[in-house]
Amino acid sequence: MRLQIYFTLFRQGCQHFSKLDIFAFIRYNRTNFIGQFVTILSVNKTKENRWALCAHFYLIMQKTKNLTRGALLAAAYVVLTYLQNFIFPNSTSFVIQFRASEALCVLALFFPAAIPGLSVGCFLYNLSYTVALPLDPIVGTLATFLATTGMYFLRNIKLKGLPLLSLLMPALFNAILIGWELNLYIGGGFWINALYVAIGEAAVLLTLGTALYFALKPHAARFTV
Repeated sequence: MRLQIYFTLFRQGCQHFSKLDIFAFIRYNRTNFIGQFVTILSVNKTKENRWALCAHFYLIMQKTKNLTRGALLAAAYVVLTYLQNFIFPNSTSFVIQFRASEALCVLALFFPAAIPGLSVGCFLYNLSYTVALPLDPIVGTLATFLATTGMYFLRNIKLKGLPLLSLLMPALFNAILIGWELNLYIGGGFWINALYVAIGEAAVLLTLGTALYFALKPHAARFTV
């Protein structure tokens, strides 16, 4: 009964805000956002309406934060991968590739917005890279999505403080999917291609990825705010 009352109040709050320009995110700024929140909250005097308004504004802030994080990660993935290719030409597509930007996958251990963000980043890079294989935008993106999703759900399984199983997810999914793609277009056998891909991914995650994880771990609480 109480849950039904809360749902009704929340729905009323949503209907009340449906005509406000708060949904025009392109015009969003922190001062204006807080100002609207305080003004509207002061007008609604009842405890029930205030509860609904607080819940509604909280959801808006969460969605905005997640979109921002995802977009920044997508951009970072593309920029870092192109920068590596500029400094070390074709190093992101060697037989045993060492794509440093894959270390960003560890961010999936801290917040789920990293999953779509890194997947989009991988898609954009593979789509724009001139020597990428035809299926790279699809297969590579799927591998990144499955790997980061697996990392997020396995994040609490640790070996002496290290989420080793999570860190191996990119090696596992990229080995299977990219190994299949390489065998399809280049040949050489699925297992050898899968092994090469797995070595490269594991090397990145167990070195740069591990270092990034321990650098961010003391600040993990900030990612959940």
